[in-house]
Amino acid sequence: MNIYVGNLSYGVSDDQLREVFEAYGTVSSAKVISDKYSGRSKGFGFVEMDDDNEARAAIEDLDGAEIDGRSCKVNEARPREERPRRDNFRR
Repeated sequence: MNIYVGNLSYGVSDDQLREVFEAYGTVSSAKVISDKYSGRSKGFGFVEMDDDNEARAAIEDLDGAEIDGRSCKVNEARPREERPRRDNFRR
């Protein structure tokens, strides 16, 4: 199951995110999303857990929990919506 984790502190790393969720089971990936230009965290990330029961337990316990000083929003990730491409120039 793919899990969305929002309202993360900008200092949280992939490894820290993985550690939090490993308390609930096996984590196949943990990724904090960063800005492609500055490299700074965008304040959210995704965790992938193969066992849906472990993932649901993590979501239930961690939604609203404090991670690195901030109350986080945790839920099942929704599929990414297709968005029109933005051109950064005027015609």
